[in-house]
Amino acid sequence: MSKIRIYELAKELNISSKKLIELLLEEFGVKVKNHMSAIEEEDADLIKEFMEENKEEGEEGEEKEKDKKNDLTNKKSHKRGNKNGNAKEVNKKDDRQKEKGLKNEDLQESIKIEDTITVKEFSEKIGKPSTEVIKQLIFMGVMAAINEEIDFNTAKKLGEKFNITVLREEKDIDKEAVEQEDEEDEDTNLEKRPPIITVMGHVDHGKTSLLDAIRKSHVTATEAGGITQHIGAYTVNINGEKITFLDTPGHEAFTAMRARGAQITDIVILVVAADDGIMPQTAEAINHCKAADVPIVVAINKIDRPGANVDKVKQGLTDYDLIPEDWGGNTICIPVSAHTKEGIDTLLEMVLLTAEMLELKANPHRNAKGTVIEAKLDKGRGAVATLLVQNGTLHIGDSVIVGNTYGRIRAMFDDKGKKIKSAGPSIPVEILGLSEVPAAGDRFHQVKDEKTARDIAGKRKQKVREEYLQSTHKVSLENLYSQIKEGKVKELNVIVKADVQGSIEALKQSLQKLSNEEVKVRVIHGAVGAITETDVTLAAASNAIIIGFNVRPDINAQNAAEKESVDIKTYRVIYDAIEDIKAAMVGMLEPDYKEVILGKAEIRQTYKISNVGTIAGCYVVQGKVVRNSKVRIIRDGIVIFESELASLKRFKDDVKEVAEGYECGLSIDKFNDIKEGDIVEAYAMEEVKKKQL
Repeated sequence: MSKIRIYELAKELNISSKKLIELLLEEFGVKVKNHMSAIEEEDADLIKEFMEENKEEGEEGEEKEKDKKNDLTNKKSHKRGNKNGNAKEVNKKDDRQKEKGLKNEDLQESIKIEDTITVKEFSEKIGKPSTEVIKQLIFMGVMAAINEEIDFNTAKKLGEKFNITVLREEKDIDKEAVEQEDEEDEDTNLEKRPPIITVMGHVDHGKTSLLDAIRKSHVTATEAGGITQHIGAYTVNINGEKITFLDTPGHEAFTAMRARGAQITDIVILVVAADDGIMPQTAEAINHCKAADVPIVVAINKIDRPGANVDKVKQGLTDYDLIPEDWGGNTICIPVSAHTKEGIDTLLEMVLLTAEMLELKANPHRNAKGTVIEAKLDKGRGAVATLLVQNGTLHIGDSVIVGNTYGRIRAMFDDKGKKIKSAGPSIPVEILGLSEVPAAGDRFHQVKDEKTARDIAGKRKQKVREEYLQSTHKVSLENLYSQIKEGKVKELNVIVKADVQGSIEALKQSLQKLSNEEVKVRVIHGAVGAITETDVTLAAASNAIIIGFNVRPDINAQNAAEKESVDIKTYRVIYDAIEDIKAAMVGMLEPDYKEVILGKAEIRQTYKISNVGTIAGCYVVQGKVVRNSKVRIIRDGIVIFESELASLKRFKDDVKEVAEGYECGLSIDKFNDIKEGDIVEAYAMEEVKKKQL
């Protein structure tokens, strides 16, 4: 519901702001601070009706209104006189303001400042001597000279000393520059734009070869080992219509971009080899597409191979709720061969048909905005960025702000390396002229001039550290209940990793049954194996938590989880995982102990000693290993045994602990099946105070 400020409503009613404030308090019981305060439009309508009724009354009513006004004025004068301790001083101040041509009701009661302000500027704004302001600052415990800056919170408290409300300056050049970004374009300005297609799938299933066949060129010939090492953006003409293709090195880039808020893909072509079927990366790609809610067109490639089995691929797709159209579902599946070009025309027709159903439109007659596809530093040309224009038209000479960097476009090239002067919606371009190399997934938008772009970039850089240090709103089991109550979480996304497929299915079904009226539990991905960095990236993009059953995160995954504030929970008993999530959803999760990882050591060599057992020669790769600590043996990311350290030595001496970067010898209590390459993870259980609800 929209709001209206007090001074605007007073002007509309042809009365003073102060009279309106008093009227609100006396007649409606609504208390407002000053003329800059805002009230609901519904309340404003009631006040208008009240004023109209009073006007329609006769002279008798008018006289009563005058009497009422006098009473209110007397009350107000009495209050003001008491507040200042001297009513005469108030009247003198009013007279001074009248001499300046100002009305009594428009007296300044509040000031606006930005994040910081100098003492001199503050004293000028409130009309007080700087010495008086400095004196009050000293009383507050702040030592500041006349030209030194004070922050907003200090200024706010200082304002209270002088009975002045200090408000934060609403003007923000960053906001002003990009305010058009969220504005909706009028239907008359919208024009049809080319669809943006991302090609995804398992390694060596023919993604780039398929795109190569479409482009009728040889992209693979220039790639190391025939494998895509970067994101490429290409535009092709099909039957007079343009299509923009993004060839990615896998779903990691797709999700990394989505994690940055860059939802740029309209349709995904999922490439599956007919002689290989659904592979782990294929399954992950499907789950990533579903999490992003992007339409999928399946291209069953390599049908010319001897072992090709299209029906087997279709059967595998049904396991992921992708039912082919010829089997009664909604998923378009096209058998193709990148080698013989068979089925490619049909695939492109289906892509155009899917795009037509989506009714993709953009406004080319506005300032350009879009996303960075990739960026690099070229020795000869400086910062080079590949941009995908999503709305508007980009021209040479335009000033742009790209994430935390800025620049003026000196040159533009299309996907074939030709110089161009402008680029419209859905067109990828390579630009020169940026001050620094931006990050893939950064948003860009055109601004009026280079000075504005430079100012915004400077402000954004200043805030980067603050934003990094601020606490995030990522979901964890500990804060799940509070986020549900605040309405931040309507859907709890979960990623399940386990040692065997059977455990994944059991966990999936059990977790999904926990859904209730307030929150729906959704398993967005489940796979066998250790928790990897890819899982953390997906969790960060989807605001999900990761549950590991009999598996552990690797070092890269742990580091990424800490950086992205992703919650990883590992369990040995399936019911513990279910009970924890159930307890978290009702706000009853109260862990008594917290597991603290002390360190990890890699087993380099083993020695069998009679009457002693197997001794492991280790190298501490992370943290430290402490004698008598609890340990778990991890083999290929799977936990195979949990026990305690029986002994810990450096050369021939017993030691209390061995730090990272040193070698040691150790033996595990009641476990001798140690192998080279195993990881020994040392941990301790730390007592945690129960959380109060």
